[in-house]
Amino acid sequence: MSKVSPKKHLGQHFLTDQNIAIKIVEQLTQHLGWHDVLEIGPGMGVLTQYLLQHQEYQTTVVDIDRESIAYLKEHFPQLQDRIISADFLRTDLSKLFPGKFAVIGNFPYNISSQIFFKVLEHRDRIPEVVCMIQKEVAERLAAPPGSKTYGILSVLLQAFYTIEYKFTVHEHVFHPPPKVKSGVIRLLRNDRESLPCDEKLFFSVVKLAFGTRRKTLRNSLRTFNLPPEVKAQPVFDRRAEQLSVQQFIELTQLIEQNS
Repeated sequence: MSKVSPKKHLGQHFLTDQNIAIKIVEQLTQHLGWHDVLEIGPGMGVLTQYLLQHQEYQTTVVDIDRESIAYLKEHFPQLQDRIISADFLRTDLSKLFPGKFAVIGNFPYNISSQIFFKVLEHRDRIPEVVCMIQKEVAERLAAPPGSKTYGILSVLLQAFYTIEYKFTVHEHVFHPPPKVKSGVIRLLRNDRESLPCDEKLFFSVVKLAFGTRRKTLRNSLRTFNLPPEVKAQPVFDRRAEQLSVQQFIELTQLIEQNS
């Protein structure tokens, strides 16, 4: 098999620039005690080949595309049984990795948010993520409070990860070229082991707050039926994009105490 045909329904855009592939792999730090690396959507192995040059990594790849799987098995026999033919979103990661593992990949644009939600579910075992995603999404995830692009995933991920926007990748280095630019970001697990509030409530508060982001929190969080004296507090005069992770935690604690 010489090449894999990119499939639109899988959101495949194969990176063709080797220098960028090397640069993406170089973003992995291995500072946080991991040895295993999981690459999501390797395609024809443009990142895989450089991951395999790092003998300190135990690289595993997962791809839903059977044509890619066949290509990888033919061209990367050294991976042996670490080529997984599966949907990452439905994969039981605890069966693949007994301990911590890093995640890397050129994530399909259409499922990048779902990938990050799965990362959040396994945050205690995923200390590091390096990925290329749509530039607009990458900027949103790394955005600070007060930014117009700061949103739900920004808060939820930044609660547990330090996010750095590393560099921009232009359309012409892909086959086929996407209609938008891409961005490479790195997520490093922070020191917050757990939230000092009800986690499910925290997620709900963040999602509700940004659901009507132009409204004040007094209106967007109306469903909680808080007492008037609580809703009179200054935080409820603000909009979701103005709150830091810590302020969302404190808001969740306030709702928890008064609901």
